[in-house]
Amino acid sequence: MLQFSRHKSGWQGVCLVAITYVYFLIFAQFAFLHRLAVLGITGANLKYVMAAMATGGILFSLLIPRMKLYPSSSIRLRIGLATCSAAAFLTLVPLGLATCLAVSLLIGAGLGLLTVTLVTHLRQWTGNQNPLFKVGLGTGIGYLICNFPALFAASPHVQTASAGLLCLAGIAVTSHVEPASETLTETYPQQALSFPRALASFAALVWLDSAAFFIIQSIPALKAGTWAGPIHLWTNGSLHFAAALASALLLRRNGLSFVLSAAFLALGAACLLLLDPSRALLASVFYPIGVSLYSVALVAYPSLIAPASSIAERGRRAGWIYAIAGWAGSALGIGMGQNLGQVPPLFVLGTGAIVLLPWFVRLLLLRKRELALTALVLFAAFYIERVLIAGRISPQLTQVERGRQVYISEGCINCHSQYVRPNSPDVLLWGPVESLREVSLERPPLIGNRRQGPDLAEVGGRRSALWLEAHFYDPPEVSGTSIMPSYSFLFGDDRGEDLVAYLESLRGAGTEDHQTTERLWHPSFSAIAEADSSNGERLFHRHCITCHSAEGRTLQTWRAGFKRLPPDLAVGPYFYLPPSGLEARRIERLAQITKFGVPGTDMPGHEYLSDKDIASISLWLSQVIAKQSQNQ
Repeated sequence: MLQFSRHKSGWQGVCLVAITYVYFLIFAQFAFLHRLAVLGITGANLKYVMAAMATGGILFSLLIPRMKLYPSSSIRLRIGLATCSAAAFLTLVPLGLATCLAVSLLIGAGLGLLTVTLVTHLRQWTGNQNPLFKVGLGTGIGYLICNFPALFAASPHVQTASAGLLCLAGIAVTSHVEPASETLTETYPQQALSFPRALASFAALVWLDSAAFFIIQSIPALKAGTWAGPIHLWTNGSLHFAAALASALLLRRNGLSFVLSAAFLALGAACLLLLDPSRALLASVFYPIGVSLYSVALVAYPSLIAPASSIAERGRRAGWIYAIAGWAGSALGIGMGQNLGQVPPLFVLGTGAIVLLPWFVRLLLLRKRELALTALVLFAAFYIERVLIAGRISPQLTQVERGRQVYISEGCINCHSQYVRPNSPDVLLWGPVESLREVSLERPPLIGNRRQGPDLAEVGGRRSALWLEAHFYDPPEVSGTSIMPSYSFLFGDDRGEDLVAYLESLRGAGTEDHQTTERLWHPSFSAIAEADSSNGERLFHRHCITCHSAEGRTLQTWRAGFKRLPPDLAVGPYFYLPPSGLEARRIERLAQITKFGVPGTDMPGHEYLSDKDIASISLWLSQVIAKQSQNQ
């Protein structure tokens, strides 16, 4: 009976490794960040919240091996799983900044307790029969689950609930079978890789992984070529699974140094390929292979491979690896992705020096002919890339092309579409229709994910360069109740001007014909009948006063750039209309200007306002004009 229990306990290890990876990847790195965005936790506050998670993870990773409370590994493991589950479900309730900080700290603490306890006592749960294979299987299953299209594309609530329920399932898994002995009967090749060198290698690989992960997530063109769609996801999951099993085999046969070197070559290649969005598909092959190769080693090294005189020593080493390599390396990688938007080639080279040095020294001493062949292959690859390929590509981009790249890299498609839907109100609001064939010829097409802001397919015919720049600096100031954040930082270099040039270029061949349609438009009779001048005054102060009053901030800030200075409507009208007998015509003309702007000037339209709101603003302005005319 005991022998049967020990055999079953090996599959406990598979389940626990898989659950831990799913929780970290699908919840801590995906769903929790999306939840924070929904709660309005952005900018500096987001950094504080993520720092709280890292703090909890680092502290508990280092403290758990030294704590005497609850010495039973099974109880500690259940506490870790319960903490992770509770933290996940807590994120589903409304949270403020303070509670987000507390929950984030709890996530880090739970993960620190779970990972270090599991790895320290991993031999109990994998048993003595092929423990490396079971670690590889658990890792591969974890990554495969994360890439299930139904889960990967699910809402943050579904992802969070799934992660929380999996942790509860982990508690059940540890409750039914007696753990096996921690005595390991197998030994694995060491290749003289010291603990400091292993720690540095793991930290470098996690750094590369986290930077590449953040960059792919943040740049739609890269994400579209790697993780978008079921085919990509199933491919990624399959590559992860196969690489995880291969990692277990290579660790057994060739040792840790070989596996870490292979992981670096794959991850380094992925990071270099990501420098060019057109090579994202090839990068998506190397990236999962490199990640799974080192991920299996990250679990197996402290418990199965690294020599340790006691369980306490094993726990301390696991704590240092997850505190430094796991949490600190991940934070540094995300910071690199945020600040640089790429992994610099020199950094990849430096990482290679750390990871490949032990393997290179061994190759130098024992495999001279193999070393010479490797050098020849690397030189040939370098020559082909730099001379034969790079010499024929990389043409000089125009300002509009550079601006399109900025549009893609800043994720504008997440809120703005570039497709006017035919036979719909879009045609009147946003401009002439572009055929689907023309849209599909773009590389990549920028139809957009959703429309939270106006459609931009023809924005160059509706907005001037000055208006666009002012809008990027302070959207709510220029567009009333806009929820768009400021992009003023783009104007610290050429990106802002490039983006404006690209948006100005978005105008179809039918723009002038559409302006004729705008001049023929007038608000419906019901809208005019329901117009309210007091509401019109309120709307004017929300949407118009920033340009059409002497103290308007936009007028004062951008005064020198206007093609025609906006008039102060509190002083006098900027065009002549007869004072009497023509109020209906005056309201109609004012409504056309309010809704569609004035072509050839910086006056924008307010297409998103309803006919009733447009009529209310026009009625109030008409009354102001009439009153001014009577006083003259």
